Amino acid sequence: MNAQKDFTETSVCLPCAAAILDDGSSDIDARLAAFAQQQCKSSVRVRGLYMQRRPAASGCKADRVLVDIATGDTYLVSQPLGPGSVACNSDPQGFARASQVLRDALRQTPDLVICNRFGGLESEGGGFAAELLGIMASGIPLLTVVSPARVCAWQRFSGQASLLVADGAAWQCWLDAALNLRRLPAAR
Repeated sequence: MNAQKDFTETSVCLPCAAAILDDGSSDIDARLAAFAQQQCKSSVRVRGLYMQRRPAASGCKADRVLVDIATGDTYLVSQPLGPGSVACNSDPQGFARASQVLRDALRQTPDLVICNRFGGLESEGGGFAAELLGIMASGIPLLTVVSPARVCAWQRFSGQASLLVADGAAWQCWLDAALNLRRLPAAR
């Protein structure tokens, strides 16, 4: 299938927000980071966060680090729980510090805000939920990632926003449409 058809089939009524379905076929975090960099190079004003995974020094799960797209500042959002732990290792304090990047983005009104994930914290009203709602309410195009397990929560949270396939061409089609819509006088 071509990307335009995939985009059209998966888009719904909220063009200013979209989530990429992480189907596990590739490193979605690296692809999202590359997409953000590509947009910056093409003069799209991008703000937000993408995720990097780094080997943990303690032998635990990989550290999760959020990277500020505009500054390169990093925020550790995982905590070491020990090599045998199977519990969630998210660090709420790390997310709280990183949330400032999204609040700043809302004030800066960029062309696009990227948020690393709509995950478990957000689906329960925590994490970046308040910041994501503010960005969506402002009409700034928002792109995030969602796992198959969180799709229903994303669609409830976002009011049935677009769900995109894991294909950069589909992301570009969505962004082009969202930016064109923002340029219309009635969209403001």
